[in-house]
Amino acid sequence: MMKRLLELIRRGWRKPPHVILRWLARQIAAELEQPLARARARAMTKARLLSLLGADNLDNLWTRLSEAPFPFHTEPVTKDTYESAYPGDAARIMAAAEDAVAHRVDLLGSGPVDLGSPVPWHTDFKSGHSWPVLPFRRINVLDLERDSDIKVPWELSRLQWLIPAGQAYLLTGEDRFAEAVLYVVEDWAAANPMARGVNWACTMDVALRGITLVWLFHVFHNAPAWRDSRFRANFLNLLYLHGDFTSRNLEWSDINGNHLGTDAAGLVMMGLFFGDGDAPQSWQQQGWDILSDELPKQVFRDGVDFEVSSAYQRLVMEIFLLPALYRQKAGLEVGREYSDRLGKMATFIATYTRTDGSTPLWGDADDGRVLPFGGQAMTEHRYMIALAGIGFGDADVFSLASGPTVEVFWCLGPDAIAKIPDHPTLPDSHAFRHGGVYIMRNDDDHVFIDGGPVGMAGRGGHGHNDCLSFEASLLGATLLTDCGAYVYSADPAWRNDFRSTGFHNTPIIGGEEQNRFVRPEYLWSLHNDAEPDVRHWSNEGNWDRFVGAHTGYHRLPA
Repeated sequence: MMKRLLELIRRGWRKPPHVILRWLARQIAAELEQPLARARARAMTKARLLSLLGADNLDNLWTRLSEAPFPFHTEPVTKDTYESAYPGDAARIMAAAEDAVAHRVDLLGSGPVDLGSPVPWHTDFKSGHSWPVLPFRRINVLDLERDSDIKVPWELSRLQWLIPAGQAYLLTGEDRFAEAVLYVVEDWAAANPMARGVNWACTMDVALRGITLVWLFHVFHNAPAWRDSRFRANFLNLLYLHGDFTSRNLEWSDINGNHLGTDAAGLVMMGLFFGDGDAPQSWQQQGWDILSDELPKQVFRDGVDFEVSSAYQRLVMEIFLLPALYRQKAGLEVGREYSDRLGKMATFIATYTRTDGSTPLWGDADDGRVLPFGGQAMTEHRYMIALAGIGFGDADVFSLASGPTVEVFWCLGPDAIAKIPDHPTLPDSHAFRHGGVYIMRNDDDHVFIDGGPVGMAGRGGHGHNDCLSFEASLLGATLLTDCGAYVYSADPAWRNDFRSTGFHNTPIIGGEEQNRFVRPEYLWSLHNDAEPDVRHWSNEGNWDRFVGAHTGYHRLPA
């Protein structure tokens, strides 16, 4: 505990006084919150829940929630109809659903792993390390002295691996999928008491789990296996407590990123799910206020996410897009500036996507999603173009839409598919000057150039030492590629190597980093040494030209 305190002091002592005071106030509030959260959970009886939500009985509440507007497709569809529209995908869903029933997962490159019963919710099953079921603020989630990866139990507890079981239920109507999901939800709740254990230690993951539970409810609410009143009360209690916990443990910082955004997305979606009641209405409004405030801060005017990573471009767009679709479905205003910024994000995705549908491995490579419905490659982001364009009726955006449409089906329904153009518009070469990305492209060739700042407003974050680095594909063949980054805390040395200058297609002088590492153990921090200097950009006729420099090595002797 003392080691952690000293580390926090070391990190924060140079920050402005108001930032330090705000941080201290939140730390004190978070410490007080731990026992209070447990007390609220104990007090959350069925009667208490009904009172909070203004319902007279559980059956009426369950019906009211199931009939509320929901933006995603959760209506039954026959397997044959689906298979005719998406050949091979029904088989993929069924195989993934059988894996979920068997508690077999493949997460973060683990390969298929049989978890058994009960599920080891507090264990990194890749390394075998486990975390104790202590108050969540007492848990060391970033122990660099062992090869464990905290993301494994977090990813497992997002419960997104249950989504194929929900899709299989909609395709077949087989109640065994509902039974299997019920077992996992009850198993998770029993093994993860409120505010205790590693799966309450990151609010982002609490919010994502809450979003998954909302979707599962709308899939299974009429399933015979879900008719037990005790389970229904426990399920709604669990979901309500996820919203309550998220609202009280927001991941504020002096520079906010995808964690706070995900917290806010969860608040919007859980708040809209419950609808009535002072707390849910407060959640959805607070969440929307945060999203509206953070979108222009985190996403440049040209649509580039300031975390400067293609994987996080997709995740962050989902974070801001999906709650907006939910809000719009509920009859609430989204706002033109908000939807236009999402359209810019989609246009950037369309431009950085190569003709084969793949994306550059720019910055950290993370598998994070909000609601992963499809089985396409993790580097396939084109579904986001259709979701933004069709979702907000932006013809200029959805004219760019192409590629697999499975995600569009499960998000917006079958009617949306007809709006996707047979012959999409291909983007031209373009300079995304605010985000610092320059893309040269035609029908056969694609060059992606990073001419921008270090990520996270000069902090580093998920950005790398890759200023002036580029990826090049000619005649459809990738000649030069980035390496992405496959690991975080499980191997700090490799983490730092993969974000280093020498691992990118950019000059390195004297073996020095273009942006110095703050400390080897600060895996998401960089000094802001390499300020970009783009001296020329033009695309005229058949010629594109880029000339750039940066200041990263000005500190070295001549």
